[in-house]
Amino acid sequence: MPNSSVTGTDAAGALSSQNSFIERWFKISQRRSSISREVRGGLVTFFAMAYIIALNPIIIGTAADRDGNLISGASKFTDAAMTVVDGAAVSASIGMVAAVTALAAGVMTLLMGIVGRFPIGIAAGLGLNAQLAYVIAPMMTWADAMGLIVVEGIVVTLLVLTGFREAVFRAVPASLRTAISVGLGLFIALVGLANAGVIRSGSPLTQLGVNGSLMGWPIFVFVATFALLAFLHARKVRGAMLWSILFGTLLAVVLEHFVVLGGVGKENPTGWALNIPVLPGSDAFSLPDFSLLGRVDILGGFAPDGHATVGSVLTGVMLVFSLLLADFFDTIGTMVAVGSEGHLLDDTGEPEHLREILLVDSLGAMFGGLGSSSSNTSFIESTAGVASGARTGLASVVTGGLFLLSIFITPIINVIPSEAVSPVLVLVGFMMLQQIADIDWRDLEIAFPVFMTMIFQPFAYSITVGIGAGFITFVVMKLFAGKLKQVHPIMWVVAVLFILYFVQGLLAELLLG
Repeated sequence: MPNSSVTGTDAAGALSSQNSFIERWFKISQRRSSISREVRGGLVTFFAMAYIIALNPIIIGTAADRDGNLISGASKFTDAAMTVVDGAAVSASIGMVAAVTALAAGVMTLLMGIVGRFPIGIAAGLGLNAQLAYVIAPMMTWADAMGLIVVEGIVVTLLVLTGFREAVFRAVPASLRTAISVGLGLFIALVGLANAGVIRSGSPLTQLGVNGSLMGWPIFVFVATFALLAFLHARKVRGAMLWSILFGTLLAVVLEHFVVLGGVGKENPTGWALNIPVLPGSDAFSLPDFSLLGRVDILGGFAPDGHATVGSVLTGVMLVFSLLLADFFDTIGTMVAVGSEGHLLDDTGEPEHLREILLVDSLGAMFGGLGSSSSNTSFIESTAGVASGARTGLASVVTGGLFLLSIFITPIINVIPSEAVSPVLVLVGFMMLQQIADIDWRDLEIAFPVFMTMIFQPFAYSITVGIGAGFITFVVMKLFAGKLKQVHPIMWVVAVLFILYFVQGLLAELLLG
């Protein structure tokens, strides 16, 4: 009878074979990385993105559609006048959205790691989900709104398969690609400061902390975590970002236990900005509710009342165009930033497996619509994982696996406060900003479009707006200089599309009355 046990030699051989396959597929050594660095980078990316599991359900799960219904199908209100909110229904809706948010992020990030072989995490895109919840859903049912997301995903996927999305990427001048990365550095630093409550909306626009002053224990957690991160980074300690996140989380849990700060609000301006760091009790593990999967009407967004009219079709087309352009260029910006941070771009400024990366991202929009989690797109927070060592798709496999695991342990993941993660985003923003040295500021034809790209990303709080401002300015400057032959034809097309994007509100009034 043959021996069914595995000897030490056989086990070692199997492990060696497995590592050999992992090495060949992800090219770990070629990218000067290691499995431990990829795991560490994947962990950091997950921690930097994990807030979406709590934030997306608050945006998607609490908004009502045209009929006053939540995405779950239940009415948001307990009275016909739609004035009294049904707390139990909202809570159930939030839980359902959390499950599909983590599922979509896990599946798509795994695909990015295995197919795209690039260290980018994918999840429900901020901005896109707000537009869906507060602009699109109130005009139609939730099923109709998610149908528009699916249509947008289909269109973007077709653009990838036809090679148009790659062509646009390659048509962007190297200087503008650098500008996109630098502007994203400013943008992600602002995101980190805002998520920690260090920078807040105020009069006239923004202000420091609470009424111009840094106040509250959460701010202390941010400062202490940032100080530790700066020290560890300066001393070149491996895993500095991961260690600082863990330290900040532990400190926040201890403070919340003894001081009980609660979440931020009008009556509690010094509370925690996003997640409240409280250790979960018996509800730490739970079975997910996936009943939102497949609740979509692909054509409903073009005929919200069941009857297509010229006005309803034009409205649907404009909404898809708005989603499409934001998704299209957010991804390009993120890919450039991640590639630049990890030195993963070739001499032409292009990452390996470009088409696969763009294809997976495009499918993310489609999957997000079918799963009712909103359009899923590449996350700029992935630069945190790259800065911590991630260089290959193996890091995305780790991040995706953690998202799938979080489906069952969402309360545990929500212990991590934004104040413990935000210092990493600020440091990554600084590191990305260092690329500004590669820009020739003496050449006005280049410097001014670069400047517009950089400032509009953080000021408009939008990657897409910044890219659009830079593209339009680039074409205009070449026009003024009489150098039209230096402008790629695709850049002209994209510039016109961005002009339409910026005036879409005016166009809607003119076309629809």
